[in-house]
Amino acid sequence: MLPPLKNGEVLRGRYKIRERIGQGGMGSIYLADDTRLKGRECALKEVEYDRALPEKIREEAREQFLREATILARLDHPNLPKVSDFFSNGPRDYLVMDYVPGNDLRALILEARRNKTFLKEKEVLAWADQIANALNFLHSQEPPIVHRDIKPSNLKLMPHGVIKLVDFGLVKILAPEEVTITIIQGQGTALYTPLEQYGGSDAHTDIRSDIYAFGATLYHLFTNESPADARSRFLNPDNLIPLRQSNPAISQRTERAVMWAMSLHPDERPESINVFRQALLGHYEPPTLPLSSRRIQSPSIWEELAQPPESLLAWSAAGLLLLSLLATLAH
Repeated sequence: MLPPLKNGEVLRGRYKIRERIGQGGMGSIYLADDTRLKGRECALKEVEYDRALPEKIREEAREQFLREATILARLDHPNLPKVSDFFSNGPRDYLVMDYVPGNDLRALILEARRNKTFLKEKEVLAWADQIANALNFLHSQEPPIVHRDIKPSNLKLMPHGVIKLVDFGLVKILAPEEVTITIIQGQGTALYTPLEQYGGSDAHTDIRSDIYAFGATLYHLFTNESPADARSRFLNPDNLIPLRQSNPAISQRTERAVMWAMSLHPDERPESINVFRQALLGHYEPPTLPLSSRRIQSPSIWEELAQPPESLLAWSAAGLLLLSLLATLAH
């Protein structure tokens, strides 16, 4: 791995590095000042290629990066940082994006844990609605764009309450006529990565891979605990503890929707972000899945009363029938 950029270094005669604000297997992220537009802060995402690849493959990978960066630069959505530029600097490539201030959601999870409390379900669902908007926008592009690295630390809460999905380091453009090359060191964060995303091939990843990572992220937000990774769950499904066992205040609907999104096989997940959003926010009834061999906490009387009127009528009728039967037997 090449040494990091130095503070004060200027790239492309325009972007003056202020400090490194992130680092991972894919390269570093830098906060920089745009010297051409005074007062503008930007984030430079560095793309690091696998140096063990043959030179020909690395060249093809760089061409792929340029094609994908061109597509990203055309995107404009309130829950995504704007990609304003991209360029090469020696063996490295860079995406230039708007700098997003604020805490990431991982910091809020850690704060909740320190305070021995949970983030409010209503608040997390409001964030989920914004995240779903961003993912639906990406997945609706032609060709579709899969983010492939959704996790709490890649979700920034801006001071005015807007959520931004940041870091396009592992983005995949689903162009059917192209073979995607694994060009970046790293395949996402294991805790939020579905089984099909493991290994060196991207052939089996699609929009449902984002749905799994989205569900795993929500699991962490609701429980303050990171979910068991997909590989350990494959060996032992009981490794994934149901949400309400960790946080009994979570509604049954939320639990069912999140666990549905985290199904190990892609075909068993919601078919789209909108279907998942509807299941999560109450406009669609998620399927009942075998969550675990562990017993899940029974719903409270208040949750039973919150059921639709037709459900209450059915239970009332059954109760009256039972009372009538008992009265007959008593006589």
